[in-house]
Amino acid sequence: MKKYLSETASLFWIAATIILLDQVTKSIIRANLSLGEIYRPDLWITQYARIIHWQNYGAAFGIFQSLGSVFMVLSFVVSIVIIYYYHQVPRQDWLVRLAMGLLLGGAVGNLIDRLHQGFVTDFISVGQFPVFNIADASISTGVAILFIGMWMQERRKDVHEQKPDGGTLAAPPPSEDASGE
Repeated sequence: MKKYLSETASLFWIAATIILLDQVTKSIIRANLSLGEIYRPDLWITQYARIIHWQNYGAAFGIFQSLGSVFMVLSFVVSIVIIYYYHQVPRQDWLVRLAMGLLLGGAVGNLIDRLHQGFVTDFISVGQFPVFNIADASISTGVAILFIGMWMQERRKDVHEQKPDGGTLAAPPPSEDASGE
């Protein structure tokens, strides 16, 4: 158990950082803005970005509003799966591990809101993009990094398995010393 906990420490640190940032920012928004109220620090920037207190009963970016309870269960299941499989990802696949930490932090951040409030507090509004929060951004970034990490993993595997003529190598060829010895 001790080995498992030390192996997953980075997962929990990344996730805890995201959860803390997410919950603190949401708490600040709920304490200082009424529902629907917009904070405009500078009028010129409001057309590009603003802070708005919003409630989301659906998934990230406001989609599937009537499926909040499904996303609550899904967040719980995804979190358990990430924690279970994290130690099976090799340490050299640090991008995949980072992605898993971001996904776990985002899933748990929004799960906390759903359990305590029945909805997720969103507050970041950029351009015409749907309102989101730190957890949503973490999940989106985690998914992108996960795809990049998996792509890099496949490319590494392909490079190590192919010979110049397109065949595969069973083992790397022995290197010969230039002196002929």
